[in-house]
Amino acid sequence: TPGHVRAVRKHKLAPVFAQQSIREMTRTGRTPQQVLDEAMWGVFQEGWRQGYGADADHLKTEEDADRCIEAGFTFFTIDPSAYVDNEVDTADAATLEAKVAALPWDALETTLADLRRAYLGQHFQVGPYELSFEERTLMQALAKYGGAIAHTARMYRHIAGRMGNRSFELEMSVDETEVPTSPAEHFFVARELQRLGVRWISLAPRFVGRLEKGVDYIGDLEEFEAHLKLHVAIARTLGPYKLSLHSGSDKFALYPLFARHAGELFHLKTAGTSYLEALRAVAELDPPLFREILDFARARYETDRATYHVSALLDRVPKASDVPDDALPALLEQFDTRQVLHVTFGSVLTATDADGRPRFRDRLLAVLQENEETYYRLLEAHFDRHLAPFDAA
Repeated sequence: TPGHVRAVRKHKLAPVFAQQSIREMTRTGRTPQQVLDEAMWGVFQEGWRQGYGADADHLKTEEDADRCIEAGFTFFTIDPSAYVDNEVDTADAATLEAKVAALPWDALETTLADLRRAYLGQHFQVGPYELSFEERTLMQALAKYGGAIAHTARMYRHIAGRMGNRSFELEMSVDETEVPTSPAEHFFVARELQRLGVRWISLAPRFVGRLEKGVDYIGDLEEFEAHLKLHVAIARTLGPYKLSLHSGSDKFALYPLFARHAGELFHLKTAGTSYLEALRAVAELDPPLFREILDFARARYETDRATYHVSALLDRVPKASDVPDDALPALLEQFDTRQVLHVTFGSVLTATDADGRPRFRDRLLAVLQENEETYYRLLEAHFDRHLAPFDAA
């Protein structure tokens, strides 16, 4: 957090210093209370007095939300990806009808006939663009996101009930899915959430192209920009609310586009890139420890990659013994090595030796604690790169 504070002081974005998903908490052996407390101590250390957010990220169950509410989080990111149907884009009409019939219509509080009247034959103006729905477009949006809409409404109502009179903010995320969210689908999701009384501050669609962990955007920038303009127009028209870029770390090619077209309606979400800067510090300060972590990460990668969208290949990641000490930090710039180190963070931090003692965690933390300023310097420089494109927005 101190490194994050030092970067934010020089730029214009409002910070969310406490942010970790339940998945990441589980993999690192942390609790929601620890995440919130440790960010708070970093805030105190740096004398930050301008407020900050606390995001309980990628919540999938009411039980997970309850743990974060109890700890004091005020921003809740709902992850309904388990309820998104990724097969509808290639489904035939009969399959789509069956999928739509199986939706939780009681929770959606409407009927297919009502939705047909609300969307078919209508023309919706969103900024300079016009959207319309054919039968196939509507059925596809319904089948793909109907369950996710119902789940988000259920989670929102549960959180609102638990928070009582306390203020909170909500984000709805469908980024961790296989296929992109079309502008029409984005419009449909937002409009149906509104109908169900859900109030949210940001929405994370699945953008076109590949947004993989720890590396820059992979895809056609012109296509991304064209889609982004439509998504921004929808967010302005139906909100305004922010567009949230998940797996937002290191997407340097995209930041100027968001700054230009979304302006203040943008939420940049990062996480694992700060861990990679910690490893960069270890590579500089304790090469033998970094070598151990790298070889361990190579051994864990095929298992740990299962819950991430990554494409790193192990045969492109050098063995630690093949790299001289002074070249180790540069491995953090290499695509495949970054991803392998990124997605194995949980295994590294929870690994134990034959006696059940932490294998890496205590030594890694000791290096950072004994060389705090090195780690903060690396974080500050890294986040300057993230934040600088938005200074003129």
